[in-house]
Amino acid sequence: MWRLWVRLGWNDILQRYRRSLLGPFWLTASMAIMVVALGVVYAELFKSPIDEFLPFLCVGLLVWTFLSSFLTEGGTLFTGAESYIKQIRLPYTVYVYRSTWSKFVIFAHNFVIYFGVLLYFQIWPGPVMLLAIPGLFFIVLNGALATMFIGMLSARFRDIPQLINSMVQIVFFITPIFWKPELLKNKAFVADLNPFFHLIEIVRAPLLGTAPSMKNYVAVLLITAINLTVAGAFFTRFRSRISYWV
Repeated sequence: MWRLWVRLGWNDILQRYRRSLLGPFWLTASMAIMVVALGVVYAELFKSPIDEFLPFLCVGLLVWTFLSSFLTEGGTLFTGAESYIKQIRLPYTVYVYRSTWSKFVIFAHNFVIYFGVLLYFQIWPGPVMLLAIPGLFFIVLNGALATMFIGMLSARFRDIPQLINSMVQIVFFITPIFWKPELLKNKAFVADLNPFFHLIEIVRAPLLGTAPSMKNYVAVLLITAINLTVAGAFFTRFRSRISYWV
């Protein structure tokens, strides 16, 4: 079955960029331009050394883009596969794996920007960067669960995708991505209560040469447990209705 969702996910990427000169690398090019432009401007605004701020911004944006794509595209998970669902009897998890795989491929080739930043600023995070691998696993797991939950909700209530998109834009600005959590000073609870900060930090910190804090790991484990419980219960209870909702 894995060959099916790998093929379907790859086809999604090919169809999106069919007849395009650079294909999905347009995303990489636009992301690289955004990282450099925002890095230079905000490093000056925050009076922060560019060789510290730009890698921080680069990794934060890469992980955020990957994470937020699960939320913003989750609304079409089942409604976008309506023709398959109504004609072929497949496990609904195939569509979750398909969506997750295509997002991971796009994240992987966007990740080239990170190595470019390391080379330019001559940064070597050291062996601690391997801690980013389990961090990435938790992001993929939570993203897949969130996609499945949002996909089912959106199949039933068609206003959900618009609501999610609006919320994601707000969360982007209140999450430490292009500003550092240290700037909050005595209002650090704003970052501590933000689940997206902890999910980003367990990947960003190792890639910048420091280990995530125990608080980050505890928060991510708690988020994962809640996500597993809610998404799993909702899927078990309502999966038989998905074909009627789409």
